[in-house]
Amino acid sequence: MKNYFHQLLNRRTVILIITAMLLPIFLCVSISVGAASVPVTETIRILCGYDSESRYLYIIRDIRLPQSLAAILAGAGLSVAGATMQSVLRNPLCSPFTLGISSAAAFGAAVTLYLSGGEISLADNMLFGSNHFFATTRIGVSLGAFFCAIITTVMVILLGQVRGTRSESIILVGVAFSSLFSAALMFLQYIADDSRLAAMVYWTFGDTARATWNSLILMTVCVLPASFYFLYHSWNYNALALGEESARSLGVPVRQLQIFTMLFASLLTAVLVSLLGIIGFVGLVVPHVARLWIGSDHRFLLPFSLLFGGLLLLIADTSARLIFAPRILPVSILTAFIGVPVFLSLLLGKRTQL
Repeated sequence: MKNYFHQLLNRRTVILIITAMLLPIFLCVSISVGAASVPVTETIRILCGYDSESRYLYIIRDIRLPQSLAAILAGAGLSVAGATMQSVLRNPLCSPFTLGISSAAAFGAAVTLYLSGGEISLADNMLFGSNHFFATTRIGVSLGAFFCAIITTVMVILLGQVRGTRSESIILVGVAFSSLFSAALMFLQYIADDSRLAAMVYWTFGDTARATWNSLILMTVCVLPASFYFLYHSWNYNALALGEESARSLGVPVRQLQIFTMLFASLLTAVLVSLLGIIGFVGLVVPHVARLWIGSDHRFLLPFSLLFGGLLLLIADTSARLIFAPRILPVSILTAFIGVPVFLSLLLGKRTQL
């Protein structure tokens, strides 16, 4: 038994190390490939701070590096948020998106875009380069999406607590809010003119290409503290997996852990969705794949979810950039196409149990 435990521990450690090593490798590859290829050697030189051709500097520092880093941060944040939500609610179908947070953010962004007018041409000012309309509304759209998502999170938690924070209650409340905000979004799109409608539809496409260095700073400020909180309480999540009564007998503040985990995970999701748009299935599928590969011990599950989620979204983002090059496919479309069959295979294989 002792040898088996050490073998299992070594296996999980090796998986974590390999995943951590693959991340910078794929980051270099992601930055190098695209409609305009950059030699890998030049990529490494620029990342190390050396001078290079001005066109390579512009492509990497201003376009591809922010996009790739945003993919890593978003994938890591959404994955660890989904893993912790599934743990505290003990429900494999729970994720930030099944709780209606993404729909709330989409509605908040749509309201902001509708009120802003959208008089300037979408093609001239939102899809290409310097865009006065997009620049002046980017902050407002993000704030509208963020506040609507946070308000919805608080309401879901409060309504779920009416029945004692039961996982099925919270999920049902989330489904109800998701349907409500989806209907409200369709209403706004129905009454909007062509310019507003195009802006609303464009924002709902989750796309890392809209990331900037300023948004990366905000994402990092949110992802790192929330991830530290989750990792710090990994043993408590393991105790909670034994049942609430058992966790309480071990000294775990169950209600406090559940509430703060939900708030941190929802805050993390709200920030990411408000900055990048809706990127679905990452927070739902990655935790299941992580449990399948590395087990349910949160000391390994949470760091692996962070690493693998960032790696998966980085690969998906790079693939979306190459499929229809030079046109860039929003990564949310690719994650949906990949996530649905993967999740169905896990579900039909009865591998989604916690």
